[in-house]
Amino acid sequence: MWSSVTRNISRRLLDKFVIRSALTTMADSTEVLNNVKDYYGKVLQSTADLKTQACVTPGKALNKQVKSAMSEVHEEVTARYYGCGLIIPPGVQGARVLDLGSGSGRDCYALSRLVGKSGEVVGVDMTSEQIDVANQYIQYHTDKFGYDKPNVSFVQGYIEKLVEAGLQPNCFDIIVSNCVVNLSPDKKAVLSEGFKVLKPGGELYFSDVYSDTELSDEIRKDNVLWGECISGALHWKTLHSLAKEVGFTKPHLVSCSPIDIDREDFNKVLGGAKFCSATYRLFKLPENHQKYSGGQVIYNGEIPGHEDTFQLDHKTELPAGDPVCLSAELVTVLRNSRLAEEFEFDPTAQEVCCLKVAEGEDPFSVIQDKEQRGEKIESACCGPSNKSGCC
Repeated sequence: MWSSVTRNISRRLLDKFVIRSALTTMADSTEVLNNVKDYYGKVLQSTADLKTQACVTPGKALNKQVKSAMSEVHEEVTARYYGCGLIIPPGVQGARVLDLGSGSGRDCYALSRLVGKSGEVVGVDMTSEQIDVANQYIQYHTDKFGYDKPNVSFVQGYIEKLVEAGLQPNCFDIIVSNCVVNLSPDKKAVLSEGFKVLKPGGELYFSDVYSDTELSDEIRKDNVLWGECISGALHWKTLHSLAKEVGFTKPHLVSCSPIDIDREDFNKVLGGAKFCSATYRLFKLPENHQKYSGGQVIYNGEIPGHEDTFQLDHKTELPAGDPVCLSAELVTVLRNSRLAEEFEFDPTAQEVCCLKVAEGEDPFSVIQDKEQRGEKIESACCGPSNKSGCC
């Protein structure tokens, strides 16, 4: 894929970047963004150049439809892509989707296939080198998918300034992001801008890296660990507080996996901090939306690729055709969301069994509980040495 000459050059660039990172500190947001630009635009040439497993292709099994879409993405686009989870929610057909930090465009092109001719995908990234790779393959994927015209486009801009980049308010059904929010120095701005451009009822469905504690200034100032998606990780509780402050529903934890960091020098800086990859979904409900009581909900089984069951979060699954009793909070979310037509609601079946959703659920506790039960936990990501790929 990449010649040995290219790999040797990229390794020398990495060594140079490590030396520079030891001598500099991140004085402000501009410096953070510039360092991330350099790391993803000039230093990294493929996943083989990553020093940790925090920002590489997901190791989670994919359903047949998504796996097929991923397999049709051009190999150079895939080689230049860095992500920590699967960020394709159920029910994307015909949707207008925005990818924050789209990089070389792997997820955008997979989504381009899944949304179909009537859908649209827009990728936003601040790194010109990544945007250049993504733009090179627009026509390739248009022809491969059999479309008359492209349904995907890329915008160079900052995810903290989506409206400034030319995106209109209330125009996207879904926002996705794959291991990028942690790279931003201003997470609240990212969530606020995402909230602006989402349609009422839309959702932010994203995978990212989280810490089990607030990180020290020493960790925050390490440029390489920031570029590796570690130093910029949010404490999981902070996500919940920011989401509420911006106006989203509480984050619903879809999945989570531990991140193992096996470099002694990195662990010395990190101390005892632990990290995980977690996928959350946050909904933007209409202003002054109606609130509903709990009751029975039946999934109609009509979402392509999810005919048997719909997974709302890691512990809430709705088998097609079977009534499931949900809490008032979950019923309110579903009935006001873009997914409302996929369900039948029976408010008269208000039973004591209705699920009570835990506030601020800790992904690290979820991982620990699974380990104690002896459940198999997939690694958050495949290591760069995994030649067989993750899909």
